[in-house]
Amino acid sequence: MTINSNNRRVLITGGAGFIGSNLIRLVLKERPDWEIINLDLLTYAGNLASLADIKDHPRYTFVKGDITDPDTVARAMEGCWGVMHLAAESHVDRSILDASPFLRTNVLGTQVMLDAARKADVERFLQVSTDEVYGSLKPEDHAFSEEHHLKPNSPYSASKAGADLLARSYFKTYGLPVLISRCSNNYGPCQFPEKLIPLLISNALNDKPIPVYGDGMQVRDWIYVDDHNLGLLAILEKGNPGEVYNLGGKHELPNLMLIKHLLKQLGKSEDLITFVKDRPGHDRRYAMDWSKAERELGWKPQLDFAEGCRRTVDWYLGNRHWVEEVTSGTYRDYYNLQYVNR
Repeated sequence: MTINSNNRRVLITGGAGFIGSNLIRLVLKERPDWEIINLDLLTYAGNLASLADIKDHPRYTFVKGDITDPDTVARAMEGCWGVMHLAAESHVDRSILDASPFLRTNVLGTQVMLDAARKADVERFLQVSTDEVYGSLKPEDHAFSEEHHLKPNSPYSASKAGADLLARSYFKTYGLPVLISRCSNNYGPCQFPEKLIPLLISNALNDKPIPVYGDGMQVRDWIYVDDHNLGLLAILEKGNPGEVYNLGGKHELPNLMLIKHLLKQLGKSEDLITFVKDRPGHDRRYAMDWSKAERELGWKPQLDFAEGCRRTVDWYLGNRHWVEEVTSGTYRDYYNLQYVNR
């Protein structure tokens, strides 16, 4: 099912975040007839500096607002053909410290978005989710398929699973044309420095310790952010409502191996690696089977992992001012709590 998407207005929530800012830039480039509305509350991980180069673009509008506020959401969604719902609290460690913001934003916020989409009669609603809703794999297990049971192991992943199920229910109950994407770990420009790769790069450049949870052998499947976002576009335009589509990078790697690879690329010593106490409920392995997206949508990841790492490192080397700007005093307090004092 392919949608004629010329001359469309699309609402993107969380567009000032890592994946969202890259998505907006990609859409403006790849879909010259689309108008983008970016709804973002600008919490700690959302930063308009990530969109400074397109802030005056004639097909882009920024709206500061909370997705749990029905009036704000309704105004932002007015006249929209489609919705790409990315706004979420997303960091597992923060959810362990306090789950309530995750339930409020990820579950209640999604409910407000879905209700607004029904009233606005949008034609496509994409719920952007995560591989973490599936839980953890053993080394011998097959990668997650869309039929895998949901077994979230953290308050964050449980809140995303709740949002996914809520979205599915709106398709089944109300016929809202909902699609759900689930993706593996993203990397690339403009990622908030509490995530593994930008944290590693930032600390290494300043010769600071690289904190590694447990034995560092947790396996993740890595995908460059632009490949993920091309997958989101494919799902929005070609996916069948009510369906889930997995996306992944086909590059499984233990965290410790990833860290050593990037330290070598940065010309830094492995002596910076510092093992810290593992976090509770830490999933051991994620891996995604994205054959359904390839079969039905013609999508597959394009960028080689080594090239993706080179581009990512080069971006952070050339944008140190961005890192300094987003790592506020509040973030430094959180960093000390999570890593220095463990």
